[in-house]
Amino acid sequence: THAIRSVTVFCSSCEVDPVFSRAAEDFGRAVAENGWTLVYGGNDTGPMGAMARGARWARGRVIGVSPKLFCDVMDNACDEFHVTETMRERKAKMESLGDAFVTLPGGLGTLEELFEVYTWSQLGLHTKPWALLDVEGYYSGIADFLDHAVSERFVRAEHRAMLLVEEDPRTLLDRLRDFEPDAVRPKWIDRGQT
Repeated sequence: THAIRSVTVFCSSCEVDPVFSRAAEDFGRAVAENGWTLVYGGNDTGPMGAMARGARWARGRVIGVSPKLFCDVMDNACDEFHVTETMRERKAKMESLGDAFVTLPGGLGTLEELFEVYTWSQLGLHTKPWALLDVEGYYSGIADFLDHAVSERFVRAEHRAMLLVEEDPRTLLDRLRDFEPDAVRPKWIDRGQT
């Protein structure tokens, strides 16, 4: 199985319905209870901040990564903090620090992060597990859309199956722990191209 020491989480830092912040806090606590380090966007607001607090309450290690753009909302309680020049550098740093990826409910930036990690997996650029925590059915539309994309042959069924989706944080983390890299290889690799 894939050894996990840290989980990179993409989520919102907006002030949203408290149900999402409570779910994020519970998820952060579950990550810490697994003995894993939480890597996240470094803001102390909204679900993002709640998740980091949840991890700390369970005595977990927390690493924040933020661009200079968000210096005014940085979480100063992190065990380790990386400040990047740009959003792209932030994402690259977060991706390099994680042994697995999880996406919690979020907006456009969160969706962009989700689909980049998904695409890299499809291309074979990484073999790390990744998942959606579907709080209150937030991502049911994404799952339905991906199923539709498979039925229309824009997405291969084996690539659709790569995305783990769970409603319960602990079940999701168990699935990450049990993850075995898929043997699916992009068709152009089979032709000897890189």
